[in-house]
Amino acid sequence: MIKRNLYIDKIRPFINSDLVKVLTGIRRSGKSVMLKLIKNELLDMKVSENQFIHINFEDMSNSNLCNAENLHQYILEKAKEIDGIVYLFFDELQEVTNWEKCINSFRVKLDCDIYITGSNARLLSGELATYLAGRYVEFTIYPFSFEEFIEITKSIDIAKAFKKYVTLGGMPFLSNLNYNYDASIQYLSDIYNSVVLKDIIKRNNIRDVDMLERIINYVIANIGQTFSATSISKYFKSENRNVSPETVLNYIKACENAFLFYRVKRNDLIGKKILAVNDKYFIADHGLREAVYGKNQRDINLILENIVFMELLRRGYKVTVGKINNLEIDFVCENKGEKIYIQVAYLLASKETIRREFGSLMAVQDNYPKYVLTMDEFTSDREGIKHMNIRDFLLNS
Repeated sequence: MIKRNLYIDKIRPFINSDLVKVLTGIRRSGKSVMLKLIKNELLDMKVSENQFIHINFEDMSNSNLCNAENLHQYILEKAKEIDGIVYLFFDELQEVTNWEKCINSFRVKLDCDIYITGSNARLLSGELATYLAGRYVEFTIYPFSFEEFIEITKSIDIAKAFKKYVTLGGMPFLSNLNYNYDASIQYLSDIYNSVVLKDIIKRNNIRDVDMLERIINYVIANIGQTFSATSISKYFKSENRNVSPETVLNYIKACENAFLFYRVKRNDLIGKKILAVNDKYFIADHGLREAVYGKNQRDINLILENIVFMELLRRGYKVTVGKINNLEIDFVCENKGEKIYIQVAYLLASKETIRREFGSLMAVQDNYPKYVLTMDEFTSDREGIKHMNIRDFLLNS
């Protein structure tokens, strides 16, 4: 188990505050481990193990507590046995009906510090806005970055490790399988099926499961490509399957809520406005793509772009796709007044590729940093634009 300092450093300032700490992210991205790491932080602060109450609501033995009234009564009884602050850890809390009222009551009745995890973005919508508005802080937990992958595998050959990372992705449990390809693919397939069944189909009462799976497969095959709900609808119509653009949007939104996909809007850099059509989508972990679709090594351009996008999210950037006249910039990244522009390509193997990747950035008339990221072993900067190897970018936080 690695410490995942990227997240611990963000969470640490909120320990022992009355803000509810909410950890979200796709299933098996490491949220439960983060709760253990937070516990370790508290133990280092001399908090007693007896002050912890930890419940995983996906454990069948806790099914009787998936009701707000039962959970409320159980916690209040347990809290009577604890001296000092009560530390509440609730794993996959979305399984509890009316959990928002429960959490709000604990804040009022107990001297407590609360940490919850959930695998659906709806955890932070609806009733929560009413009961906990301004009283929670959210942390999204992502699968392993390449830097964490290197740390867990103790890899010395960085290039060889990156090839494995490109194929299998960063789901934390794969380290227990020693990244054996067949075992890893089986595990990733099981995660994918669990996300689709529990967090998408059941939670959204989706009846046309076949169409949902077709739409998911379309998005997975086309990660990093611009398309619209209308274009997907037309594609399926050509396949003799009718589905409305509205249904396409609803199904994709359900996937976003389950943290399977991330949508990236297009940003008109001249008109300075967000465009309403032709978004891009990326997958939370590209290893899932290998498991359900394959071809990660063949589609290396798409995978590299996906890897860089997820790294930018880890680093706290708000990301859009830049449009400047007829040119496109892969990522326009903003964070606390800082802005950077990034182009991603596999190799600068031709003059045309060089002209395309650098030309888009040259068209931007400002002084913010601009990067072209590729797998070239030898790099050369041009016109103030920095050319970096993707591995170096990922390992240089």
